[in-house]
Amino acid sequence: MNSISNKATLGENVEVGEFTVIKDDVKVGDNVVIGNNVIIHARTKIGNNIRIDDNTVIGKQPMRSVNSIFKDDEKQPPAVIGDGAIIGTGVIIYAGSKVGKEVLMADLATIREESTVGDKTIVGRNATIENVCTVGSNCKIQTNAYITAYSEVGDNVFIAPGVVTTNDNFAGRSKERFKHHKGVTVKNGGRIAANATTMSGITIGEDSLVAAGSIVTKDTPAKKIVMGSPAKEYKDVPEDQLLKNQ
Repeated sequence: MNSISNKATLGENVEVGEFTVIKDDVKVGDNVVIGNNVIIHARTKIGNNIRIDDNTVIGKQPMRSVNSIFKDDEKQPPAVIGDGAIIGTGVIIYAGSKVGKEVLMADLATIREESTVGDKTIVGRNATIENVCTVGSNCKIQTNAYITAYSEVGDNVFIAPGVVTTNDNFAGRSKERFKHHKGVTVKNGGRIAANATTMSGITIGEDSLVAAGSIVTKDTPAKKIVMGSPAKEYKDVPEDQLLKNQ
C-alpha cells in the first residue's frame, strides 16, 4: 500500500511500486518508474524519463549534531532530479541538492545538501558526495570514493575506487581549523587513481594524474603524473591521454 499525497503532482505514465511514500507538493514528470519502499520528501522535483529503484530516499533534510561546524538550521530547498537520471537502490539524496540530466547514481550512493552533480556523471556504488560540493559533467566517481565537503570537481574528471579527500588538516582539534576548512579542487580532466588520499585544500591540476595509493600534500601541476607518499612529480601525462585528444 502506498501513501501518495493528494498535493503531489504525477505526470503521464508514472509507475509506483509498493509501500512508497510521496509527500506534499512533490512534482514527478512523465515516464517515471519508482520502485518499492521509496520515500520522496515534500517539494522534491523529479524530471522526465527517470528510474528510481527500491529503498531510495530523496529530499531528506540534513541533521546537525550539537558539535557540528554547520550551524544553519534553516530548511533546505527541494531536491531536484534532472531528466533521464537513473537512481539506484538505497540511494540517499538530500534536500538542497541537484542531480543533472542522465546522471547514474549507483546503489547506496549519497549526495548531501547544497551539492550538485552535472549532466551524464556516474556516481558509483557506495560513493559519497558531502555537503557544499560541486561535481561537473561527464565525470566518473567510482565505488567507495569519498568527496569531502567544500570540494569542487570539474568536468571529465575520473575518481577511482577508494579515493579519499579531506578538508581538515587539524583532524578535528582546535578552532584554528575553521580558518582553513576546504576540500579538494579537481580541475577539468583531472584523474585520481585507486586508494589515493588528498589533504585539505589541495588542487589537482587540469589533466593531472595522481597515481594509485599516493598521498597528495600539495597542488599538482597540470598535465603531470604525480606519485608516492608524499606525492611528487614523476613525468608528463602522455599526449594520447590528454583530454583534448579523447
